[in-house]
Amino acid sequence: METTPHQNVTFPSAGGRAHGYLALPDAGRGPGVLVIQEWWGLTDHIRDVADRLAAEGFVALAPDLYGGSITHDGEEAAEMMSRLPEEEGVRLLAGSVDFLLGHEAATSSTAGAIGFCMGGGFVLALAADQGGRIGAAVPFYGVGQGVPDACHGVRAAVQGHYGREDSSYPVEKAQALEEQLRRESSAPVVEFHYYDAPHAFHNDRNRENHRPDAAAAAWERAVAFLREHVR
Repeated sequence: METTPHQNVTFPSAGGRAHGYLALPDAGRGPGVLVIQEWWGLTDHIRDVADRLAAEGFVALAPDLYGGSITHDGEEAAEMMSRLPEEEGVRLLAGSVDFLLGHEAATSSTAGAIGFCMGGGFVLALAADQGGRIGAAVPFYGVGQGVPDACHGVRAAVQGHYGREDSSYPVEKAQALEEQLRRESSAPVVEFHYYDAPHAFHNDRNRENHRPDAAAAAWERAVAFLREHVR
């Protein structure tokens, strides 16, 4: 049966049914990568990131952690994030890993995980929970739930992207997290990049914070890193 290259999907997760957006490469098959949303929800921007990864040859799944809710209001986004306990978010993402690696289009034995803002935190929490099932963890300015207190379970290669002008997650915290990963995790690679940019600099729908040059450099690095470590 022919599979639609871009589709909404439903799959078992956390004892129930979860939803997400799946983008397939032109070849129809490729390494699997999870795209983990910002605190706004599964927005058009996150779907676009999945599409861009598919254009690079990946099978990209963006799970919906909010069950269909989306907002563009900061206070509402903070409230929505607060209603998603870290443990529940990780369980939902673990089910997403099961679905992705079990999909007929996925050729890799491990999954990559790339996330932004809240999703950047959940990237590391998922890597700590899933161990060797995550081949590469790529947090972009991770903040909120998911930034781990301990990194002992992380076995994925880690590449972080953080802004020196980020008031939501100051660069000193990012640098401390980098050192914590080097000290505590079993990651074969820990590689952090810092940019003269604010929070959410990669989000081209955020006109105030988007920094095209930093976003382009971070994206090129992230794609190359996923290609190298997701197999």
